[in-house]
Amino acid sequence: MLSMKAKYALKALIYMAQSDAPQLPSKQIAEAENIPQKFLDNILQELRQNGIVDSKRGIFGGYFLAKSPKDIFLGDIIRIIDGPLAPIRCASLTAYQKCEDCRDEAACRLRHVMLDVRNAMSNILDGRCLADLIGVKAA
Repeated sequence: MLSMKAKYALKALIYMAQSDAPQLPSKQIAEAENIPQKFLDNILQELRQNGIVDSKRGIFGGYFLAKSPKDIFLGDIIRIIDGPLAPIRCASLTAYQKCEDCRDEAACRLRHVMLDVRNAMSNILDGRCLADLIGVKAA
């Protein structure tokens, strides 16, 4: 399930992608998207540390996208905020860990289903970018 933190991150990024302003104060984003500002500030800081947004200080400062909306994929954002897409660790490509209770991973039916779930989610989320959500055609 998508966490509220990831949902807020996506809502904030969509708002930023739609804006014509060169940078946006977090307060404006928080008010427009009904996100608690302190929570949003933490989210924006995490996105900044991962190169998704950047910020400018000062009276006319604020946050802005560090990349084009066509280069910011939903799967990447969710992984930054929530971690791997896979519902169980043994099905993850980015954070794989063998299950301690599994005797034969190759024959594990649960793992095979969860790999399908992970792949389906990845196919959708890694194939959609912010530009898709705001109706911008990728060049």
